[in-house]
Amino acid sequence: MPKARVRSPRAGLFWAEHQYVELWGYAVSTTIFDADSHLMETGDWLGEYADPDVRDRLLPLSFDAAGSKAAELMSKLPGLWEEHRHQDIGADVLTGPKGWMAPGALDTDVRSRVLDALEITAQLVFPTFSLDQFAFSKDLEVRYGGTHALNRAMVAFCAPDPRLKAVGFLPLADPERAVIALEEALAGGVAAIWVPSEAPGDFSPAHVDLDPVWARLAEAGVPFVLHVGGGKLLPRAFHNNGLPRPTDWLGGGENLRAKDFPVVHHSPERFLACLALDGVFERHPDLHGAAIELGATWVPGMLRNVDYAHRSFSKFEPALKALPLLPSEYLRRQVRFTPFPFEDTAWLLEQCGPELFMFSTDYPHPEGGRRPFEVFAEAVAGFDQSSRERFFWRNGAELFGLV
Repeated sequence: MPKARVRSPRAGLFWAEHQYVELWGYAVSTTIFDADSHLMETGDWLGEYADPDVRDRLLPLSFDAAGSKAAELMSKLPGLWEEHRHQDIGADVLTGPKGWMAPGALDTDVRSRVLDALEITAQLVFPTFSLDQFAFSKDLEVRYGGTHALNRAMVAFCAPDPRLKAVGFLPLADPERAVIALEEALAGGVAAIWVPSEAPGDFSPAHVDLDPVWARLAEAGVPFVLHVGGGKLLPRAFHNNGLPRPTDWLGGGENLRAKDFPVVHHSPERFLACLALDGVFERHPDLHGAAIELGATWVPGMLRNVDYAHRSFSKFEPALKALPLLPSEYLRRQVRFTPFPFEDTAWLLEQCGPELFMFSTDYPHPEGGRRPFEVFAEAVAGFDQSSRERFFWRNGAELFGLV
């Protein structure tokens, strides 16, 4: 046994030589990769990074999706964020206010102190609402101009702290523009590229015209990521049930509701199945990706279904028959997933093995819960140390070239 041990700020005992910490009675690696966090934009944030010819064409940041209380909250933020710069931040930050009210919502220095308190070694950072200002525009000049602005803004937020990993964005609607936008994003220093999981037009994300995008990501060692908000949820008609629509914690909100959750994976599952079955992962073996904040209970079924498709249809589809690996083997080799804290993570590891899933907090959004460390530590407690370390650190670290 190691000789040195000191108190962890979170809980339990930290074994210095072996770098393992006993958290809430469960031993996990002290090295933490947080695969999902967000910044919380303000109205003028994105425009500051846009080129002049695009700036005035961006849509105003709408708070409609954030709930009826969000707009009135904006006037209080300067004073609140100033208080955050001077207050002590401890591990209980996850149990505190969420959204714009959370420390480090749009302040890098304060976010760094949050990482200190939670002992997080690396954290992916996504935007929250700013995609609505450009990503769905029919004007490709606006769509790609906004993309350039967002990627610069994300890098600027994360640049002061190497633990913060900026997630850029890339529409695939115009393959030539996509390559140009990707090159700028990579040169700027993004750590991952968020791509929409819907078909980019009247063609598939597995279309050969997009191979230069996948090849460049593979060459750069930068993974693509899918995320809630990058694909369609439950069609509005299914929410029209004649009953009052439930609100979330801000009186409306971008947060999932009960009927959204069972179908949130439909778009990303289609996307990943097409990349596997159409040979994108075969053509680009160094391409890696992740499905973030989309749950993971659907993953065991997807792995089986793509192999059923291969077995049943390869006799009629020569390209499918030519794949040297099973579709599930490509997904296992090249894609990772984040469970929600309320899912049965232990069951997922039992079904799929320890190499597919990653820890996340979703800070400062509410979907990550107030006790993600405790919940996930308990979920993986029955597995060996290697599996626990994979979940909390190595699976994410390998995906992003940190080990």
